Amino acid sequence: MTYALLRPALFALEAETAHHLTLNALKALESVGLVRPARPIPGCARDVMGIRFPNPVGLAAGLDKNAEYIDALGALGFGFIEVGTVTPRPQPGNPRPRLFRLPAADAVINRMGFNNLGVERLVQNVHRASWRGVLGINIGKNFETPLERAADDYVACLRKVYSLATYITVNISSPNTKGLRDLQASAQLEALLAALHAERQKLAQDYGRRVPLALKIAPDLADAEIGVIAELLERYAIDGVIATNTTIGRDGVTSLPHGGETGGLSGAPVKAKSTHVVRELARALAGRIPVIGVGGISSGEDAREKIAAGASLVQIYTGLVYKGPALVRECVAALCGQDGAPGRS
Repeated sequence: MTYALLRPALFALEAETAHHLTLNALKALESVGLVRPARPIPGCARDVMGIRFPNPVGLAAGLDKNAEYIDALGALGFGFIEVGTVTPRPQPGNPRPRLFRLPAADAVINRMGFNNLGVERLVQNVHRASWRGVLGINIGKNFETPLERAADDYVACLRKVYSLATYITVNISSPNTKGLRDLQASAQLEALLAALHAERQKLAQDYGRRVPLALKIAPDLADAEIGVIAELLERYAIDGVIATNTTIGRDGVTSLPHGGETGGLSGAPVKAKSTHVVRELARALAGRIPVIGVGGISSGEDAREKIAAGASLVQIYTGLVYKGPALVRECVAALCGQDGAPGRS
């Protein structure tokens, strides 16, 4: 049964309930062999951040916060999977309802609030997974941790996940943890990156390998702020930047049901903002640090647009809600070509 036939039934359910039902059903199907890993497309691999990605289409963080569904998601054809955001200690997140579909705009608003079972549980789940593809782990701070001590939380998570991750993403751009986006300001960001840089050097020596670090930023930044972030990324040897997280803007959705809900808006309405940030980062970094484009990718053409703006890889999430797993195949085909040759961008 195709996702298009299942979608009306899923959309009849409360959004977060449907989210968990879908993932658990996928996990059950994979466990009995009814969902099998997609075959890699020859010639589709990309070398980014010193990592060999089987294809340039990844899953963005947020779908699998606790790394409970790695094997099932790995069977859908992604070139990489990013789990989290995870915090040092478990936290429930914001009260439900906190996830809202806006079907007329192919969009979602969420105010989840970094709900997760804590880094210890995530580590256990990663150990249990049998999938051996490229795994990103997205880290954040606990809600009650004061902003001036945020680096302590990020460093604690970095230590816990370092040996398990192919790369680690530092999430400072969710609008659903009070004050978190203040870490994007120059002084705060420099202090955080300095702490992570120093800790990563120690861990690289301890483990005998240097795990790449990426920074995930918001789409609501001014061009001047993007330029400052680009300078700090280079100064502290950050390996990649993910652009972007959800937006606090409400352009084009204010008149829709749930359009006024508090939280981050994702999906089609964030596409232009995200692509602009990708383009500005690519211009400022001039290829010295790769950009991973995410935000509003609902088709293969949208994925091409991010690559054309300067992204080396792309990630999808909200588009999966509306198009299902076929979106992964569509984006891979658009970027790699059906015959495995690189697609035009």
